[in-house]
Amino acid sequence: MDENTGIYLHIPYCRSKCRYCSFNSHAGREHEISAYLDALRRHISSMADHPWCKQRIFSSLYIGGGTPTICESNALAELVAGCLAAFPFSSKPEITVESNPNSLSRDTLIALRQCGVTRLSIGVQSFDPVDLTILGRVHSTDDASAAFFLSRRAGFDNVSLDLMFGLPGQTAKSWRHTLESALALAPEHFSLYELMVEQGTPLAGMIQRKELSLPAEDEVVEMALVTDTLLAAAGFERYEISNYARPAFACRHNINYWENRSWLGLGAGAVGSLSGMKITNVADPALYIQRVTSGVAPYSAMECLCREALFRETVIMGLRMIKGISITDLEQRFGFSPKTYYGKEMDRLLEKNLLVITDDHLHLSQQALPVANQVLSRLV
Repeated sequence: MDENTGIYLHIPYCRSKCRYCSFNSHAGREHEISAYLDALRRHISSMADHPWCKQRIFSSLYIGGGTPTICESNALAELVAGCLAAFPFSSKPEITVESNPNSLSRDTLIALRQCGVTRLSIGVQSFDPVDLTILGRVHSTDDASAAFFLSRRAGFDNVSLDLMFGLPGQTAKSWRHTLESALALAPEHFSLYELMVEQGTPLAGMIQRKELSLPAEDEVVEMALVTDTLLAAAGFERYEISNYARPAFACRHNINYWENRSWLGLGAGAVGSLSGMKITNVADPALYIQRVTSGVAPYSAMECLCREALFRETVIMGLRMIKGISITDLEQRFGFSPKTYYGKEMDRLLEKNLLVITDDHLHLSQQALPVANQVLSRLV
């Protein structure tokens, strides 16, 4: 059976919507949560009987949002336990739950540990109060530290912190302060994202109206250098463009995603990839509840990619990883070699030292990491 398979489960509710957020998340609709969890349980039960799922051993479960820990602690724990019982999982699966500092309580953390959650991801974003205000976060820096210590006392020994850089008004000095504050907590993992200003968000409007301004490009480059210096000195390995981990703490669920393996997507707006078949669920939670409760499949789109499209997608996603992607694995999975398939374009990228081949792996060079998106766009 294929063990390179994960499950993504989406909880699309938040207490408030952050100014930068364009994800499928909804504030002020907490009254739907009970019905939504019921619908998720129905969806889980339905998919557990699907022949595709019965032929797999699942190695990871990732509960994302939104803010999953906005749910009542026992209800969330029962959902996790129900999912673990419904599907065939490996003996030691990685079970991650996303959270925000102001949504974590002792009872929630204990309930999650007891139901089998092994990994916690906390959306801190910054240890600078000014940054938090600009982003529209509703927690304080003290809340972030308190949430981390609570997770430790509850027994979590695998905690990841999400942080953001390139924020309006942020400097390399203030970013260093955030990183040093986060490192002082000694987590096992960091996800460090450069701000992407998404059209239609309140933050985009504030920037367009010149109420806020983004840092200069050279300042953002300096932030990246600060990141590499501090995290390397603290023993973290950069294993993906935005992700750093201590040895043995890389996120297995996300590696499966970057290797373009298979995963099942459950919940409103979740996307799954079942042996190359991309399935997207309806985004609106109320419509998702209605469809699942009525016994109607909650899909909004299905796409079966051809072999060449899957190959290109696998190359682009795999190159986000620092080690890159195995050329032999690509040939075995798709029957294509990157050099043969891309021809002169691949030769140009190799000649310019933007791509490198090391021990059967095609990967971005160190100089290409800051401009990774531009390099990858040439391989679409």
